[in-house]
Amino acid sequence: MKPRKFRVHNFFVIHQKQQQEHHVRHILFSTAALLALGTGLAQAQVKIGMAGPLTGSNAAFGVQMKTGFDLAVSDINKAGGVVGKKLVPYVVDDACDPKQAVSAANTLVSDGVVMVDGHFCSASSIPASKVYTDAGIIQISPASTNPAYTDNGGPFTFRSCGRDDQQGKVAAEYIAKHFPQAKVAVLDDNSTYGKGIADQVRANLGKLGIKVAYNGSYTAGDKDYSALISRLKSQGITLVYLGGYYSDMGLIMREGAQQGFHPQYFSEDAAVTSALWQIAGSAAEGTLMTFSPPAEQDPAAAKAVAELKALNEDPTGYVLYSYATVQIWAEAANKAGTTDPTKVAAEMKSGGPWPSVLGPVSFDSKGDVINAAYAIYRWHDGNYAVYALKP
Repeated sequence: MKPRKFRVHNFFVIHQKQQQEHHVRHILFSTAALLALGTGLAQAQVKIGMAGPLTGSNAAFGVQMKTGFDLAVSDINKAGGVVGKKLVPYVVDDACDPKQAVSAANTLVSDGVVMVDGHFCSASSIPASKVYTDAGIIQISPASTNPAYTDNGGPFTFRSCGRDDQQGKVAAEYIAKHFPQAKVAVLDDNSTYGKGIADQVRANLGKLGIKVAYNGSYTAGDKDYSALISRLKSQGITLVYLGGYYSDMGLIMREGAQQGFHPQYFSEDAAVTSALWQIAGSAAEGTLMTFSPPAEQDPAAAKAVAELKALNEDPTGYVLYSYATVQIWAEAANKAGTTDPTKVAAEMKSGGPWPSVLGPVSFDSKGDVINAAYAIYRWHDGNYAVYALKP
């Protein structure tokens, strides 16, 4: 499927405007809830939240999350709501910043939500999870893959995606099998997510007998990667694994092309967005990435995909993962006969598998998806698609 196109130089302006509109909507939602208290309508409502990067360098993912969240809320409300109550959505921006994420989480707690779809970045989800756990609110991240998120999480902490120790193993196995003679460099942006996944790749390559010729970190948000590329060229690197986010990856690839450096790039799920190609252009050609199998091709997602296409929305990336977080929570709440977080969280772990746009989903005692799968994707001519289902 051809990804949506938009001008890069307009991207952040558009999302800054969306953030301003969001604040207005947030106020309207809060005002509506207060009015409902005076009319008795609050008894027929249940508040849920979404938290993600609606501004900043990862805003493309926040858009994906919000698209899935909004559609899930709409579909569930059309079907009668949850335990007979209509869902009232609250959306907050964390910009993938840990401090802002904690503030956003506290805002949602104050708003009285009973579950949160979010956050996106592991560096945001982990500190925010402490807020939600203390408040007794369910958090389901559609995208945070760092193991510490659930390993150190509480009874209300879940994710609808896989973990870095699973994803890193798949990437390392693919590299070892298909590029056994490559001179490998593993780079990360020192973020909770980027370094976390890169360290998993490093460890698993070591177990497979593949020596990493160059290990390094780069500064997220840097605009000049010329020295880094020169260093990789001088060492004869032929494969570069990048652990980080698309904005920096795109600039690194573009700088590489300008210096005549054309290694095999390999990355992770944060590279699975059209925004990468918009930054890197043809320098991203052939880049391989690990990501979950295409949810949009699952028969269980057919109805939601058709709705998204009718709205001219792209169903790829994290759209359906965000949809699924709300859908699974709603299924569990309806089965439990309540939206009480303690009872719903227990139901989510003991019940299931839960029907969702991702197919049947079950959770283990930590809140992780059981048997999460990964595939290898490849960028070609401005589009990404599944390249291999197994290493």
